[in-house]
Amino acid sequence: MHETSMPYMTGKMLIGGELVESKSGQWLESINPADETALGRVPMGSAEDMADAVAAADKAQPAWAALSMAQRAEYIHKLGDAILKRGDEIARIESLDTGNTLGPMKRDVRTAVERMRFAAGLAYEIKGETIPATPGNIHMTIRQPYGVIGRIIPFNHPIGFAASRIAPAIISGNTMVVKPSEQSPLSASILGEIVKEILPAGVVNIVTGGRETGETLVRHPKVKRIAFIGQPASGMAIQKAAAETAVKYVTLELGGKNPLIAFEDSDLEKVAACSVGGMNFGWQGQSCGSMSRILLHESIHDRVVEKILERVRKIRVGHPLDPATNMGPINNKQQYQKVLSYIDIGRTGGATLLHGGGIPQGDDFKRGFWVEPTVFGDVNMSMRLAKEEVFGPVMSILKFRTESEAVEMANATDLGLTAAVWTNDINRALKVAQAVQAGYVWINGVGQHYRGVPYGGFKNSGIGREEGISELLSYTEEKVINIVIGGGEYNPAAG
Repeated sequence: MHETSMPYMTGKMLIGGELVESKSGQWLESINPADETALGRVPMGSAEDMADAVAAADKAQPAWAALSMAQRAEYIHKLGDAILKRGDEIARIESLDTGNTLGPMKRDVRTAVERMRFAAGLAYEIKGETIPATPGNIHMTIRQPYGVIGRIIPFNHPIGFAASRIAPAIISGNTMVVKPSEQSPLSASILGEIVKEILPAGVVNIVTGGRETGETLVRHPKVKRIAFIGQPASGMAIQKAAAETAVKYVTLELGGKNPLIAFEDSDLEKVAACSVGGMNFGWQGQSCGSMSRILLHESIHDRVVEKILERVRKIRVGHPLDPATNMGPINNKQQYQKVLSYIDIGRTGGATLLHGGGIPQGDDFKRGFWVEPTVFGDVNMSMRLAKEEVFGPVMSILKFRTESEAVEMANATDLGLTAAVWTNDINRALKVAQAVQAGYVWINGVGQHYRGVPYGGFKNSGIGREEGISELLSYTEEKVINIVIGGGEYNPAAG
């Protein structure tokens, strides 16, 4: 037996080192996507609350920046230790709040802490350079923190993104305000409790609330650096709102319509396994990097499709806390309705429904946001299903004849986050990997992120890179210092 509920939770925000409710007195209730019951509530942060959080971060920043890199790294390691101590509790709450199965949520906690420790260790690479430009001068650069960082978190990996993205922002001397998703905000309150015990007051602030709360953070003139993970439309809105109050540095990791391209010399069993694994059914396909388009060479198409279906048929849909479950419910009602609408688009748009497409049968699925793992065949690039991100457990399978056709199909969207190329011909693999318009390409692999390897997208899938040294550097501004040796007169011709 497995326990499928938890006591109703009332969380608080963290502002200036204190756990507080919203000054508005309003609350945001979080709904269990498995049965639509209320899991708990967090404060509905107001513009005044956000202003207080930014002021607290701004006040704390000089003292935090004055610490040595080693001292800041020690704080981050202690924070990671404290998160791991409450890891099982966090994973359980996240599983209920997101609908994601428990195993992936436990991995999210561990991975977040690993990334925090990695950022703390990598921080000594945040350094400048000397430039041999002219005799009689020394030109050098140093890197300095922006000040206050704003970070907005999506609903699919709440603790994974909130915790892991704290470290790169604060290790270089910035302070931070985090805005969690309103769709899965509960673990943020636990993170706030942990941060309160470990970090100096104001270094990290967590303000829960709705869309308006996030917009207030983006528009605040003191917040000169914004980082966001989410859908492209929201990313574009953030760019626009940020630019209306100040010149800001905004990085965006957005959605994807990611292709897996398999040529005729591929290992068919591995292609099928990675197609299903890369679709991220354990997250209900709710991952920006999900391989939702499978492009198969016509000579292997039918055999790989059957192997994919064999695997998808074995996916067990059920309660996310049940160890036997492979796929839980969609995170929220709005996303659930979107997924169902795209399944209807596939049905009516000429694609062939090969598996799923409905709501699982049984009493356990009469309430909640349940969708079967769904596979469409006979998809072509004229269909919306092939071009637009569903962000749900919906896989589209396409057929190609030539290498150039495969590349053209892969690039025929306005998104370009990830891609995978499967072939034993290294020349073709590298040629296609270079031609595909995506920020992250696997060859004979799928889905895995590696420490130090930058992650981000082309086109409307985003701007900027995370998870490597470029992320840490992006939280600093480069300053040039020019030293005139022995003093001297101004000489405009010196350059």
